[in-house]
Amino acid sequence: MCKCMTIAAVAAVVLACVTGAQADIVMETVTVGNPGNAADTRYETPGYGGVDYVYNIGKYEVTAGQYTEFLNAVADDDTYGLYNTAMSSDSFGCMIERSGSSPNYTYSVAGDWANRPVNYVSWGDSARFSNWLHNDQPTGAQGLGTTEDGSYFLKGAMTDPELMAIDHRESGATWAIPTEDEWYKAAYYDSAGGVYYDYPTSSDSVPSNDLIDPDPGNNATFNAWDGVDDFTIGSPYWRTEVGAHENSDSPYGTFDQGGNVWEWNEAIIGSWRGERGASFENHNDSLLAWYRYNNPPTIEYGLNGFRVSEVPEPCTLGLLSLGALMLFKRRRS
Repeated sequence: MCKCMTIAAVAAVVLACVTGAQADIVMETVTVGNPGNAADTRYETPGYGGVDYVYNIGKYEVTAGQYTEFLNAVADDDTYGLYNTAMSSDSFGCMIERSGSSPNYTYSVAGDWANRPVNYVSWGDSARFSNWLHNDQPTGAQGLGTTEDGSYFLKGAMTDPELMAIDHRESGATWAIPTEDEWYKAAYYDSAGGVYYDYPTSSDSVPSNDLIDPDPGNNATFNAWDGVDDFTIGSPYWRTEVGAHENSDSPYGTFDQGGNVWEWNEAIIGSWRGERGASFENHNDSLLAWYRYNNPPTIEYGLNGFRVSEVPEPCTLGLLSLGALMLFKRRRS
C-alpha cells in the first residue's frame, strides 16, 4: 500500500529507482514506455512486442559477478542445483568457482570474468534468481522466503514437467524473466517512428561482430561464420563484457540482446521454454527479430544466460512520474 510521503522521501525513492539501487547488487535497468504499442506482425499474426504497460528491463545480461553474489547468499548447500560445475570446468564456462563442501559452499569469480554474462543457467535457475530479487536479495537457505516463492511459486520444482507447469507470474511479481513480448519490444521497437528493426542494434542492416574502441555502432558478439569460425573474441573468454559494444544498443538502450548468450523468456514454444537473441557461437541469422528458439527448462548449457525484467508497483510508477514532473519543473524554472 502506498503511504503519504514527504517531498524529500519521494525524491529519495525516485533517485533509488533511477539509479537501480538494490540492497546488495545493482540491477541496472532501462524503462520501456509507450504502453499499448502495436505488435510486430511482419512475420506472423498476432506477432510479438505489443505491451500495454510500462516496465523496466535489464540494461545488460545478468553477469557472472551478480550470479556469484546470488550463490553466496542462498547456496551454502545448493539444495536446488543453482551451480553447475561446468561453470568452472568447461572451456565455455563463466569461471565461477565453488569452494568447500555442503553445507558450507562459497563461490568466487575472477575480476576479468565478473562482468561477462553468466552461463550454464537453466530457466529454473533464472526464475529462482528473479524470486531472490523480488524478495530483496535475502541471505539464507533456498526456501519460500528466498528462491522458491516471490515472482514464481516454485516450491522445489526441479523437473521439466514441474517447471513447465509454472505458466504465469504471481500477482504482484516485480522482478521476473521477461515475457517474450517484453523482451522483443525492448530489443527491436523504436517508439520514435513506431517501427520495429530487424536487429537489436537499432538497425535493419546485418551487424558486424567487431570489438572496436570506440564502437562505431551496429556490432554484436557472434560468430561471423563464412565457412570457418570467426568469433568476436575466442578462448578463453568467448563472451565480451556486457555493454562492450557501447554504441550498438537497442532503441530503448539495452545491450547484447543479440549475441553473447541466448536469453530465456517466459514463452512456451512447443513443449519447452523460449529463448531469443543468439550466442557468441551463432551466426547473424539468429539475431533477427523473427528467430525464436526453445529448450527444456532444466537445461544448463554454455550458450544460455538471461536478463531480468521489472514491473514496478503502481505506487512506484506514480512516484517516478511525480519525480519526473519535479525535475521537468526545475529545469523549466
